[in-house]
Amino acid sequence: MVIKSVTDAAFRKYGRVISEIDFSELVAKMDETPLPDDVAYEPSVEILENLAIKEKLQTVCFGELPIQVGYCNGHNHLLNAVEYHRSSEINVAATDAIFLLGLQQDITDDFTYDTAKIEAFQCPKGTAVEFYATTLHYAPCSVGDNGFKVSVVLPKDTNLPLDEKHAGCEDALITAKNKWLIGHAEGGLEPGTHIGLIGENISV
Repeated sequence: MVIKSVTDAAFRKYGRVISEIDFSELVAKMDETPLPDDVAYEPSVEILENLAIKEKLQTVCFGELPIQVGYCNGHNHLLNAVEYHRSSEINVAATDAIFLLGLQQDITDDFTYDTAKIEAFQCPKGTAVEFYATTLHYAPCSVGDNGFKVSVVLPKDTNLPLDEKHAGCEDALITAKNKWLIGHAEGGLEPGTHIGLIGENISV
């Protein structure tokens, strides 16, 4: 698979590089977060949310909506699934990382998605990107064997446990608050996850 850069024009349909904000304090604080052998996601992390940048992001990037600042860290080379939200997501690379991305518009009427449409983009350490709400994504991938650390910023309560059951049509894809998920049969996901990724479980 060809791995492009987030600065490539091909990335623009998925999101943008955020150049108007200084993320250096957040990147430095991410050094204090763990780097597990698998993948760990924490939606809200106190040491990250105590930084002044949280208020800046809440005001400038989320139009004053309450937000959460967490991380997704670990080692990974596989697609496994794609997810989307009803909101943008900001990812701040505290190490080099690779994002596997697609478009919600390419999901079929029966909620399948062809993994051949996925594109890979490398994001250098210190770079922040916004994924638009229609961008399919999942856990970042490692560059080489070094693992990755990425800070993840979303509207408050995104990815927290649901309050009620969901079933039928697109509602069947909801696995957490503000999270719609389509899994791959080889992705090792929780029972009950909608398996709709058709094709290779892409590896980079």
